Amino acid sequence: GMFQSESPAASVSAYLILNLFLLLFLPVDLSPEERSELEDIRRRKGALLQEIQRLRDELREAIIEVEGLETSTEGSKTLQKNRHVAMGRKKFNMDPKKGIVFLVENELLRHTQEDVAQFLYKGEGLNKTAIGDYLGEREDFNLKVLQAFVDLHEFTDLNLVQALRQFLWSFRLPGEAQKIDRMMEAFAQRYCHCNPGVFQSTDTCYVLSFAIIMLNTSLHNPNVRDKPGLDRFISMNRGINEGGDLPEDLLRNLYDSIKNEPFKIPEDDGNDLTHTFFNPDREGWLLKLGGRVKTWKRRWFILTDNCLYYFEYTTDKEPRGIIPLENLSIREVEDPRKPNCFELYIPNNRGQLIKACKTEADGRVVEGNHNVYRISAPTPEEKDEWIHHINSAVSVDPFYEMLAARKKRISLKKNEEQP
Repeated sequence: GMFQSESPAASVSAYLILNLFLLLFLPVDLSPEERSELEDIRRRKGALLQEIQRLRDELREAIIEVEGLETSTEGSKTLQKNRHVAMGRKKFNMDPKKGIVFLVENELLRHTQEDVAQFLYKGEGLNKTAIGDYLGEREDFNLKVLQAFVDLHEFTDLNLVQALRQFLWSFRLPGEAQKIDRMMEAFAQRYCHCNPGVFQSTDTCYVLSFAIIMLNTSLHNPNVRDKPGLDRFISMNRGINEGGDLPEDLLRNLYDSIKNEPFKIPEDDGNDLTHTFFNPDREGWLLKLGGRVKTWKRRWFILTDNCLYYFEYTTDKEPRGIIPLENLSIREVEDPRKPNCFELYIPNNRGQLIKACKTEADGRVVEGNHNVYRISAPTPEEKDEWIHHINSAVSVDPFYEMLAARKKRISLKKNEEQP
């Protein structure tokens, strides 16, 4: 009775150890009592081995039964369904449109904008770049899905940064201007719908959303050395609330929120919104030749938003001058006094000045008086870099065109309203 309470497997191993012990350590000449005890043990061993065999057979039958169930109706349906859903997700990640078609054909997803939006919003096992690709497509059904997807986001009582955090984490914004425009337009409308009265118009919300995304990059991208302060962020956004300014504490809260915690952008390969558009393309010290008075001055230049800004010191809040690059060209030039020179000029110029502005020593903002800007870089490599980046900025970025169009729309509305 010493093995009674044990499970069969445990009793077998205990029994084998005991047997081994008896064989190794007991003298061969056993007394009659010991012999009968040994016999007993051997009988018990036989019985246990039979018990194990019986359990094995039972287990095999159970397995066959389960497999039979799978091929029968109910069990196999669930199994098959799970397999198909997993396959559909894989297909979606490789080609979003085909993935949706597959899931619809296998009756795992209804082909309605609400159901597809829900599927993307839950996003289980879906790649966020693929979600962004699907939502960015221009076809009617995709546009409806985008609308339904945005409507699943609840932005009530969130500030704009909190809402953007939630939105930009739910998929990955694609790199094409048109797609970004559609998606951010839908976002701005949804935000204004959830929070009436915060902004005068969805245009304002749209423009400020991009100002925030750009700020995020400027503050957290290690390539950007000149981190904009709150003042610069506030002055960047003057006049965007249908010609009026947004409350400063609203802008301060947004600024602090981004400063304290950058956006989490879903990490997938592919072109990332923040790298596509929003880092200052370049910045550094350059020498600039004066317009009227031809002296060389060292200035800190920042190239961003299709403009060259120059500052007296890297810490200055306000630029000394702004040169919009629209309609300008760039060329290398030799200068007898300075190495590594290039010039910004108006192609086939008939004597007109470049449209730019600068701040005089007494604080007045005046128009620049250059028909060319001659600039000298510290090294040949930096000269090439600047020329390359300025050329890229001049070749029109469709994204900035759209943003500029929004800003223009806001200022036109403001002018119409003024008597």
